Amino acid sequence: MLLAKPLADLITYSRAALAGFLLWLGLAQRAEALPLVCWLMIADWMGDFLDGPIARRGRVQAHTWIGDHDLEVDVAVSFGLLLYLLAAGYVDLRIAAVYLIFWALVFWRWGVPRSLGMLIQAPIYGWFLWVAVRDAPQAGLWVIAWILGMIVVTWPRFPREVVPGFLSGMREALEKYRRA
Repeated sequence: MLLAKPLADLITYSRAALAGFLLWLGLAQRAEALPLVCWLMIADWMGDFLDGPIARRGRVQAHTWIGDHDLEVDVAVSFGLLLYLLAAGYVDLRIAAVYLIFWALVFWRWGVPRSLGMLIQAPIYGWFLWVAVRDAPQAGLWVIAWILGMIVVTWPRFPREVVPGFLSGMREALEKYRRA
C-alpha cells in the first residue's frame, strides 16, 4: 500500500484539528452540540484505532512528525474535549484550571511519557461519558457501546499488552519521580 502512511497521517492531522473544533462547538453551540460531540469522539477514537495499523501497512516504514506525535494528538483532543465541556457549562472553570495547571507542572517536570499521556485523558473521558449518558442518553449509550465493542475487538491485546504496558509505564514514572 503505497499511500498507507500519508493516509494514516491525514487521519492523525484531522484528529488534531478536531481539538480546536470541539472548543468552537462549545463556544458556538454549547450544550446543544453534545450529541454531535459524542459522534465526533467516536470518529476520533476510530481514527486513533486505525491510523497506526494503516501506517504499518505501507511498503516503506517511514517516520513523520505527526506519526511520531500521535500521543500528543491524543492529549490535544482530550484537552479540546475538556474545553468543550468547560465552554458548554459542564465543567467549572476552577476545576478545569487546576487540572490543567497540575498536568502542565507534571509534564514540565517529567516530560510526557506514554503512561502519563494516557492517564491525563482518563478523567476527561470519564467525565465526558457521565455527561453524555446523563444529558444525551441516546448518543451517550452509543459511545459506551463503541467503547465496549472496541474492547471486545481488541480483547486479546487489551489485557495482555495495553493494561500491563500502562501499569509498567506508571511504575517507571513513579520511579523517575522518586529519583528526582
